[in-house]
Amino acid sequence: MRLRQCVFVARDLEASRAELCDILGIEVAYRDPAVGKWGLANVVCPVGNDFLEIVAPEKPGTSAGRYIDRRGGDGGYMVILQVPDAIAERERVTGLGIRAVEQKNMPEYRYTHFHPSDTAGVLLSIDSVVAPADADAALFWPPASTGWIEHRRSDVTSGLAAVEIQANDPVEAAALWGRILARPVTTSGGAHRLAIDGGEIRFVAIADGRGPGVSAYDVKAADRARVLAAAEKHGKRRSDTQVEVCGCRINLV
Repeated sequence: MRLRQCVFVARDLEASRAELCDILGIEVAYRDPAVGKWGLANVVCPVGNDFLEIVAPEKPGTSAGRYIDRRGGDGGYMVILQVPDAIAERERVTGLGIRAVEQKNMPEYRYTHFHPSDTAGVLLSIDSVVAPADADAALFWPPASTGWIEHRRSDVTSGLAAVEIQANDPVEAAALWGRILARPVTTSGGAHRLAIDGGEIRFVAIADGRGPGVSAYDVKAADRARVLAAAEKHGKRRSDTQVEVCGCRINLV
């Protein structure tokens, strides 16, 4: 189980895209027309072999738009985990009483989106892929389509490391996700943590007044000085190890 894609939600897709790409030194690989069925537009950007996505509502009444309203602006929105068998995980997780709100069983790509009301205010997707014989299984990722490799950059930022989720009761939220992901919870540094392959999901108390949800993503920084300089230009440098992108804190690790 690994963190493969993190998603922001924003009102202005193009302004947010420009900010994201400039600060983190990445570029757009794909715009998925399929998200239009949810009233959204998006961009998907490789970060090494992982992905950051921005979704933006294009019409009234979308769940993404309501999320922006509820949390008082743009921010972190969705966490996508890659597992060996998403269908088996779906059966296990729904057996816990966690509701599936969207699912697909395609030959090469399977996923389940779980209801944020059942996952401490975060839209969680658990996905798996079955790479075709002529594809590199480690790189095959249908949400970014087939041409994303040519847009991959790792000279400034090189991958995803963690998600931070804030909750009214972080102990309870961590325990809930521990059951959902079948991972033990540990506590250190004032946070409650679930280890996943190559990273972690951690839970903290709400400190910004924006309510439950994603509060930060951790991104691997290959050139921290370059990230900080770009963030300074946008007025989004928060410390020597943190910037803000699309209304969400980004920890540089």
